[in-house]
Amino acid sequence: MPKKVRIPTPLRKLTNNEELIEVNALTVGQAILELQTRFPGIQERLLDEKGEVRRFVNIYVNEEDIRFKENRETALKEGDEISIIPAIAGG
Repeated sequence: MPKKVRIPTPLRKLTNNEELIEVNALTVGQAILELQTRFPGIQERLLDEKGEVRRFVNIYVNEEDIRFKENRETALKEGDEISIIPAIAGG
């Protein structure tokens, strides 16, 4: 049951410039682990040392912020799209 992960431009150097990656994970956390297995180094960009999503990274499942769901335990179903959005600082 593939799900799609949309990779933002700053992280595409880790995914061989792929923008859309298919994963077979059941949760967002499993999707991150699958990405790490295939693209070493991506997990440390997404998760802090405690394994939590970094505060400057936003992850959405079908346009819903996982912080308002079950975070990394947010369940995935066939056809879901995960979007990774780095926060933009400006002034």
